[in-house]
Amino acid sequence: MKLRVAVVYGGRSGEHEISIRSAKAIMAGMDPARYEVIEYFIGQDGKWSPRPILPEPGAHPGIDVVFPVLHGTFGEDGTVQGLLELADLPYVGAGVLASAISMDKEMMKRVCQERLLPVVDYVVLQRDHLDAARVSGRLPFPMFVKPANLGSSVGISKVHHAGELESALRLAAEYDSKIIAERGIEGRELECAVLGNQQPVAAVPCEILPSREFYDYEDKYLLDKAETRVPADLTPEQTEEVRRLAVECYRAVECAGMARVDFLLEKATGKLYINEINTIPGFTSISMYPKMWEHSGLPFAGLVDRLIELALERHRARQATRFTR
Repeated sequence: MKLRVAVVYGGRSGEHEISIRSAKAIMAGMDPARYEVIEYFIGQDGKWSPRPILPEPGAHPGIDVVFPVLHGTFGEDGTVQGLLELADLPYVGAGVLASAISMDKEMMKRVCQERLLPVVDYVVLQRDHLDAARVSGRLPFPMFVKPANLGSSVGISKVHHAGELESALRLAAEYDSKIIAERGIEGRELECAVLGNQQPVAAVPCEILPSREFYDYEDKYLLDKAETRVPADLTPEQTEEVRRLAVECYRAVECAGMARVDFLLEKATGKLYINEINTIPGFTSISMYPKMWEHSGLPFAGLVDRLIELALERHRARQATRFTR
C-alpha cells in the first residue's frame, strides 16, 4: 500500500515563490510506486486549497505523513508544526520549539551562546524604537541589518557607514517587529546539512561564492551567477569542525528531521561563526541542502525517503508520551 504524503507549500511569507519551487522538486523526487502525493497549497492570502489539513473531530485525516515545505513566517516558525501536532499527524522536520527558536535569529544566538557555540556580535532593536545611534555605538562598520524572523535574505542590508543605517533599519522593520544588527564578517560563507532525530549526522560542507557583495535574495534565486563548491575547500580539521558545530547547533535548538546550518569563516582570524540554522532548507534546483547530501552519498530520492522515515519514527516515539492521567 502506498504511503499517503501531504505536501504543504506556498504560504504567506516573503518566501512564497521559493516554497513552490522547493515543493515541486520534492514531489518530483518522490517514487510514485511508494507514495501517493496529496497537495495542499496555501495562497499568499492564507487560504488553503483544497482545504485546511486539520480534520474534523473524530474523523480520520486519510494522511500518513505531512511534508511541510513552507519557508519563513507562518510555516518554518512553529505555527504549522503546532497545527500538525494538534491533528496528531506525523510530519517531516523540526517540532514547534525548534522551529520557533531557529526562525528567530536572536533566540537562536542566545541558545547557541548558552552552549558556548560561536556567534557574531549583535544588537537587537524593536520596530517602534529604531535607535541607529545605539547600533553604531556598539558595532563597527560594515554590519548587516536583518529582520529577526525571515529567510532567503529578504529585507537584509549590508551597511557600510552611518549614512546607510537608518534606511536599512526601516527596510528590515517592514518585514518584522524585531530587527537584528550583526557585526560584518569579512571571510567565507559555508553551509552544512544535518539529518536525523536523536542521532543527527552532518554532510560534507559546501561553500557559497556570491556574485554580489553578499549572498542576497537576487543572487540566490534570480541572477544565477553565484558559485558553489561541494565540498568546500577546507582542511580536514576545518571540515570536521564545521560538521561538529553544525550538529551541536542542531542539538542546541532541539531540532529533528533536517536543517541547514550556515557559517562564516573570518579571513583575519580563521574563526568559525554560526550564522543561522534553517529548519526547512531549500529544495530547489540550486539548493545546497540536497546537493551536500548527494555528494555525501545520499541522492535526492533517498533523502526524501529518509526524511519521511524520520518523521514516522519521531511520531512513533511521541506516542509513548502520556498526555492525560
